[in-house]
Amino acid sequence: MPVAPVKSTERIELLPVLKQSFGFTSFRPLQEQIIRDALAGKDVFALLPTGGGKSLCFQLPALVRRGLTVVVSPLIALMKDQVDALQASGIAATFLNSSLAAGESRARLRGLHNGEYRLLYVAPERLMLSGFLSDLQRWQVNQLAVDEAHCISEWGHDFRPEYRQLAELRALFPNVPMMALTATATTRVRQDIVQHLKLREPGCYVASFNRPNLTYRVLAKAQAYDQTLDFIRRRPRDSGIVYCQSRKSAESVAERLTRDGIKARPYHAGLSAEERSQHQELFLRDEVRVICATIAFGMGINKPNVRFIIHYDLPKNIEGYYQETGRAGRDGLPGECVLLFSAGDVVKQTQFIDEKPDPQEQKIAREQLQQMVHYAESAVCRRKELLGYFGEEFEASECGACDNCLSPRATFDGTIAAQKFLSCVYRIRERSGFGVGLNHVVEVLTGADTDKIRRWGHEQLSTYNIGKEHSRPEWSVIGRELVRLGLLRQTAEKFSVLELTAEGRNALRERRTITLTRPAKAPETRVHQAGEITCDEALFEQLRQLRKRLADERGVPPYIVFSDVALRQMARDYPANERDFARISGVGEKKLREFGAMFLAEIATYLQTHPRQIFAADSFIAPATTRVSLNDTTHATWQAFNAGQSVPEIAASRRLAPSTIYGHLCTAIESGKPVDLGRFFTPAEQQQIADAFALVSYGNLTGVRELLGERFDYNLLRIFRAAKSARAAGG
Repeated sequence: MPVAPVKSTERIELLPVLKQSFGFTSFRPLQEQIIRDALAGKDVFALLPTGGGKSLCFQLPALVRRGLTVVVSPLIALMKDQVDALQASGIAATFLNSSLAAGESRARLRGLHNGEYRLLYVAPERLMLSGFLSDLQRWQVNQLAVDEAHCISEWGHDFRPEYRQLAELRALFPNVPMMALTATATTRVRQDIVQHLKLREPGCYVASFNRPNLTYRVLAKAQAYDQTLDFIRRRPRDSGIVYCQSRKSAESVAERLTRDGIKARPYHAGLSAEERSQHQELFLRDEVRVICATIAFGMGINKPNVRFIIHYDLPKNIEGYYQETGRAGRDGLPGECVLLFSAGDVVKQTQFIDEKPDPQEQKIAREQLQQMVHYAESAVCRRKELLGYFGEEFEASECGACDNCLSPRATFDGTIAAQKFLSCVYRIRERSGFGVGLNHVVEVLTGADTDKIRRWGHEQLSTYNIGKEHSRPEWSVIGRELVRLGLLRQTAEKFSVLELTAEGRNALRERRTITLTRPAKAPETRVHQAGEITCDEALFEQLRQLRKRLADERGVPPYIVFSDVALRQMARDYPANERDFARISGVGEKKLREFGAMFLAEIATYLQTHPRQIFAADSFIAPATTRVSLNDTTHATWQAFNAGQSVPEIAASRRLAPSTIYGHLCTAIESGKPVDLGRFFTPAEQQQIADAFALVSYGNLTGVRELLGERFDYNLLRIFRAAKSARAAGG
């Protein structure tokens, strides 16, 4: 049954609506606060990571108040995907775009005139047509939601000029609250969004960028196709996306994979709209396992069970890389992200940048590429690097789910090499009065005979030809690491030059010991992944087949019926009646009525010939954490807590957020410091939480919280998990 709209903004009970329409028993972080602000008529800026539940923030308010919510979305495929999912849950939603025949558009417009819909998805180009804006002003619009809002900023990774026109909406709809949503935005981009959309004193919500269920790896690129084929073959049931730099490469990789027995299709701007739509539909319906897409073309994939992302070529910037990797594991189950990296890809990207007509665009692109190369070549925790780029601190020294933490790279005493490189940069500027680029420094060190070296007299430098012990590619890697270490600065101009920093001058003068890192050759290591749900795999496979049949009959992707998370919970809990089935994540009233009997019958039939597997509470064994060291501020928090102060008291006295104090305590526990769980939970509560972790998994805090009826917040569950992990490590 549809939810009855409310007539005012009085406090509304949201959890019954959430369960009835969407099948969930609790909100994800920040969702409820955002929804409350929206219902109170406030402007909102929301930055939630991919898979963090952005769409619910405007979908749920649309159900509990009168009028129409208009959602601006840049991608046709994404509109259809979201509308299909809403309609499957019994929610009146529609979209208008160029994919519709004239007759269908007219029918939907009639429905909008008659007030039949709660949500309308529309592209920015269509929205800003004068005739369409006139219609909107008659349709009782109560919310304007701008999805993928980073597209409005030239500093965003996916800038779209048509998004700039949305600045006019405030004047046209002065009394309609606006919501801007994105998954990836630096501080600069966030400011751009608020300014251009003219948001008025918005509630600003920025969730953690951390995706704990994703594993990040960067592999040295060597025979890229063979590396890709081997990776995919070792995951015979998994779906994934391979991102390529060019259309030709996307076509070639898809064709070769298909020849080698893996169903794949290309997806890029050179295909017709019909071909793109067909290929995406095959992927969404699990008819095709792999999509090979160009980095430059946004996919708008909302498929929650994408298990891997491979970057066949180097992404242009970290925002794009983060968003693309974020398409893995949207359902909270494990996802793997692999980047194949070579210095040759840097050269290709630089050439593309040089072809841009606008010098300002070139400068921005060079800065972004330098940051991407820094990430790819860095030896520190990938997660720490990613979160740091977006201004978020990852307090643990290791994440346990990236190549640099799982297989730390060897280091060596690079003092002599660093001294030679820094000296060469210094001598070149001293002689010529100007700086030069990385390649020229490498050529001087290795004794190259080039026109520039002869013209500028650099063959007479004391550092000329003193670097024969390393190849040119090795010197290039050393130079870039010295930039990362802050000993050199690299400009972002067209003719990028290297300059000594004050720190670099000191290191050179003091002959300071400098440790450098060997290039990445990380092998794959299978480890526990956050988000895993152990279950009866044979039953899970049968339920997948039933889901596929039902989806095909209805002409929708399988995940519209149920997510993998729901199927895995069914294959773990063996629900035997409607009451048990309703407890499964994602089972709302409509899906219970439509699918409950069929899935319950499938499970009952399976149990007639297969033994029930036991997934008991004692199977919750948290993986041992890697011991971390405490900094002064974290140690001070632990001391205060150990002396008897509560978390609120410590937060108030230190002028920090309670969530920060909980984070300090988690780090303290992981470092081996004792923290009494009895101050947070009764013994009975500890057993209940352990049981929930056993049923859902170590990494899936959202699932655990839902299972416990939202009685414990995320901070408390993190404390419990950290304590169990420390115990596993022998703490």
